[in-house]
Amino acid sequence: MATPATTLHRADGQPPRVLVVDDEQMLTDLLSMALRMEGWDVRAAASGFQALQAAREFEPDAMVLDIMMPDLDGMAVLQRLRQSGNDVPVLFLTARDAVSDRVAGLTAGGDDYVTKPFSLEEVVARLRGLMRRAGTAQASDAEPILRVGDLTLNEDSHEVERAGTEIELTATEFELLRYLMRNQRRVVSKAQILDRVWNYDFGGRSSVVELYISYLRKKIDQGREPLIHTVRGVGYMIKAPQ
Repeated sequence: MATPATTLHRADGQPPRVLVVDDEQMLTDLLSMALRMEGWDVRAAASGFQALQAAREFEPDAMVLDIMMPDLDGMAVLQRLRQSGNDVPVLFLTARDAVSDRVAGLTAGGDDYVTKPFSLEEVVARLRGLMRRAGTAQASDAEPILRVGDLTLNEDSHEVERAGTEIELTATEFELLRYLMRNQRRVVSKAQILDRVWNYDFGGRSSVVELYISYLRKKIDQGREPLIHTVRGVGYMIKAPQ
């Protein structure tokens, strides 16, 4: 069986507090829902000035901060937070993909970033890592390792091994494998995979799922007893050999 994701909590035993800042209402709603499903305490803000006020009142353990906002952009928000002595871990959310933008965000004091479009599970995983590294939240059980047979996946370090051999995966391949492993011995459809592994408004076709399943099989199963199985007309399943 797969090991469930570690439960994080504050030093006082309460759920971690996460502040989500984005001027797109649908996006903040989706992110807030995903984070609450982790059992976290979530508050949302729709502008830079709202974010600063919420940070003072809510005292979050981590922040998801959009860079492009109409009043006060994410860089300016972060600068004001750091100047006031607030060192809350910040995960930047941005539509920009240029290396200079990533460097600027991290140089300004940001801790990590994701580029839109993204998967909700990736945001959750990155926030887990940020809070654990910063010490603002801690795990109440063992390392977040998913296991299927001799295949292991570490949700924090993003390390994947099969029979002790490290396997290099792209970010998308990792998210696909994690989704399959979290649903071990359960058939998941192409539509479910598109919805969970890609992004909330992905307009692609199911052929992209077939393509990435083939990539995973070459890295995970080639030359070994297969773990990833096709259930024709239904979807895909990962399970350990009998």
